[in-house]
Parts: sequence; structure tokens; C-alpha cells
Amino acid sequence: MGSFAGHVVPGSLFLVVGVWHIWCTVVRYASDPNSFRVRVWNPVPGFNGKLEYLELYVISIGAFVDMCIELLYSPQLKFFVNGVLNPHHLNDFEHGGMLLMFFVYGIVVLLSEKTSFLPLPEGALCLISAAAFCAEYLLFFFHSTTHKGLEGHYHLLLVFLVAFCLLSVVAAALWPASFPVDLCSGIAITLQGLWFYQTAFTLYGPTMPDGCKLERNEGTCSSHDHVIHGQLLANFQMFGLVFLVLVGVVGSYIIADRRYGKSEFGMIHMKPVDGFHEQL
Repeated sequence: MGSFAGHVVPGSLFLVVGVWHIWCTVVRYASDPNSFRVRVWNPVPGFNGKLEYLELYVISIGAFVDMCIELLYSPQLKFFVNGVLNPHHLNDFEHGGMLLMFFVYGIVVLLSEKTSFLPLPEGALCLISAAAFCAEYLLFFFHSTTHKGLEGHYHLLLVFLVAFCLLSVVAAALWPASFPVDLCSGIAITLQGLWFYQTAFTLYGPTMPDGCKLERNEGTCSSHDHVIHGQLLANFQMFGLVFLVLVGVVGSYIIADRRYGKSEFGMIHMKPVDGFHEQL
């Protein structure tokens, strides 16, 4: 089934990257809407360029550490039992494969941005990111079919969020000048990180619904009614997180426009269109 830390660690990575992506997107658009372009990653300014690639380091190192935990620490190097792949840790091996894709994505983008060995356009980098999200989608899609009840419902909602990430990154490659598409990508990643946290606190923490409990590393509910109640609660939690992120996006845009837009954004919408204002 997993663990509290097993959800919080990847949730933290997605949350940090997603919030950073949202902020950088609104700042770039508020600063110069006419020249806005989609970015699959965003550099950190200042510090003499030493932290410029911090986002890519977070993705690469975070994915690598988490992958080592799944592939090395969890099975305690017992990869094979009686000549076959360790049946008690197949779930860890699956997660390790997914994390490998994010690690490859981070390394490829670093090579593309810092060296001349692999110069790739932004659209190609978006599609490499989409490949990582596709691996994650397939993993959790089939996970949601094997997990039942309340746990399965939380996995199913996670599948929808991963699909949102996948579609938004593909759309970014197709519409490289679209501010809404780039913003949706940050929103999707942020929501995925928050949902990992919500799953951890619900299935392994203090917010387990009434009538349900964690027993032998498996979430069980005492009756069908309690399962339904837990699923409805999960839906409400999802709505709450979506509302929270949207409020954060609006607040971020207001701050970015006032700080970096120099009050010019409002004037853009006041420009005459086909002499309309002249006629008033």
C-alpha cells in the first residue's frame, strides 16, 4: 500500500516544483505579455548564477534519492527470491521505474541547457517531461485498478491529476506561446503534490475517516457506508485543494503584476480596438 513518508517525499518535490512554476509563469507574463514563451523549467535568478539550475537539481537529485530508496533500501538488495524477481517488492520496483523517468528527464534537460552535447528546443523538452508523466500515469492507472475501496478512490483521483499534468505538458509543446497552458502545467503539478500530502495524512495519518483504519499496512472500512463516506470526503478535499490553488494563483498574479508589470498590464486592456474608444 505504501507509507506516510512514501507519499510525503514525492509530494514535497511536486509541490515545490509546481509552486515555483506558477510563480515564474505569472512573473514572466506580467513582465512582458507580448514576448511570453512556455518554459518546461525555470531558472533561479541572482546569486551570480550559482542557483540558476536549482529546479533541475531538485528534480534530478530528488528522483535519484527516491529511486534508490525504492530499488535498494526497501528490498534490502534482495532483488531475486528463489530465482524470480522478489514478489514482496514488486510495488517498489514499479515506483523505481517511474522515478527513473523523472531522473532521466532532469539529466537530459541539464545536458541540453548546460552543454552543447544535446541541444534540444523547448518543445522537445516538454515532450520528454510528458514521457515521465506518461510513465507515472500508467503506474497509478493500473494501481487504481488493484486497490479497492477508499484507497482505490484516492489513487483514482491521483490518476486524474497525473493525466492533467501529462496533457498540459503536451499542450505546452503544441502551443509554445500560450500563457494559460503554461499556467495549467504549474497548477497540475502543484495539485499533484498537494494530493500526495492529502493521501498521506488521510490513509496513514490523523485524518482517516470515521469507520476506517489502517491495519496490516492496508486501509479498511467497517462497512460500505463508511467507504462511501470516505470517498465523498476525498472528493470534498479535492475541491478544497483546487480552490486553494486557484486562490493562490490569483494572489500570485496580483503580486507579480504590481511588482514586475509596472502597472502596464491594465493599460493593455484599455488600448483602443478598431477605433472603439475614439467613438465613445
